[in-house]
Amino acid sequence: MSQHIFSGFRLVLGMLTFLAQPAVADELPTTTRYLAEITRELAKQWPENRRVTIVCHGHSVPTGYFATPEVRPFDSYPHLLEVAIHERFPTCVAQVIRTGIGGEDAEQGAKRFRDDVLAKRPDVVTIDYSLNDRRIGLERAKAAWTTMIEQAKAVGVKVILFTPTPDTRARLDDPNDPLRQHAEQVRQLATEHQVALVDSTLAFDKFVANGGVLADVMAQVNHPNRQGHELVTAELSRWFLEPVSAAASD
Repeated sequence: MSQHIFSGFRLVLGMLTFLAQPAVADELPTTTRYLAEITRELAKQWPENRRVTIVCHGHSVPTGYFATPEVRPFDSYPHLLEVAIHERFPTCVAQVIRTGIGGEDAEQGAKRFRDDVLAKRPDVVTIDYSLNDRRIGLERAKAAWTTMIEQAKAVGVKVILFTPTPDTRARLDDPNDPLRQHAEQVRQLATEHQVALVDSTLAFDKFVANGGVLADVMAQVNHPNRQGHELVTAELSRWFLEPVSAAASD
């Protein structure tokens, strides 16, 4: 029992140290500015409105895997985002499309990015691969993410990058753990390319630091449950749900 308590103390202490670091988000585009055009489109009504398409690209988490092999897409963040958008903008025509494949890493996702993602002519693309990118390493992952970001930006598509959701087998109190390293690399990519960031890692860190139990938001060791997806959705939806007047002023 004492060892369990000590381990828990180290985890919370490590997360508090992480939370005390300077926020990368300060260097990123603001929500109102980056998706101002998208927000204005969502606020329109027939006959002036048009379809707004969001594609969620990645591995098992955006695909909706919970306790493998169970898939629950309607409890995962792509669907929860679509619901939130339609509740906020009841006259919009928005669709959220999943192009994730369970078990895939960013190199595999980059190979099919043009055909499976850009071919759908999205307005916004989200990218979520870091959990599985640990097997290919930081350098190869960075190259694959950069390819996808650059291809999307070249055709005017807005990009939202995701840091990883947790894996309970990782050393979450250790900044040198591969999961932490990939999270930091995604933050750096967002800053470098001036695209949006959903810091899922930080959202779960805050949940635990505020007294939450990580197991309560996980369906299995590397997949969040509905409550975990809600934590991610809260960070994702803010990019789309800014007040229309604020977005219009940018």
